[in-house]
Amino acid sequence: MSVSNPSTLLSDSISAISGTVSNLNHSVLEYVNPEKPTHDHSSVYYQRFFISQFNLGDKAIKAKFSTPMKIADGDQVVVSGYLKGSTLQVLAYSNQTQQVIGNENWIVLCLGALFFFAVAIGLLNSQLLIDGALIPKLFLFGFTLIGIYMGYRALLIREALKLISS
Repeated sequence: MSVSNPSTLLSDSISAISGTVSNLNHSVLEYVNPEKPTHDHSSVYYQRFFISQFNLGDKAIKAKFSTPMKIADGDQVVVSGYLKGSTLQVLAYSNQTQQVIGNENWIVLCLGALFFFAVAIGLLNSQLLIDGALIPKLFLFGFTLIGIYMGYRALLIREALKLISS
């Protein structure tokens, strides 16, 4: 097992760990839309997260992606992410045994952040905000925070991808 840390300021909290997968456990976390009709079994109403928990050496790893991770016990993998407690939360991974790389789509996160910033700029120029109404100020604050979070998350995923490719 090897651990590497990047040298840039943005990714101080991101690290990469390589090793052999052991104690693999896959699970699915599924949310159902409460407004879904009871007779409709379409998957459009479900939000699924595929959770993989495993060990790389003595390090506990947890990965939550919108698609299942392509790993098995005994595979050689490199994971990159951030520590949450004593568990590494995976942002990107590279399975060297199966020649597979996986991560969430950082481009979509960037586009989402741009959308939220555009809405915030539109609110900034609204007459209600100029008049001092409270609700548009709250929306402006909320859209700005969501845009910042999505942009930051996209940058973290980019840094994680750079870290596993080096």
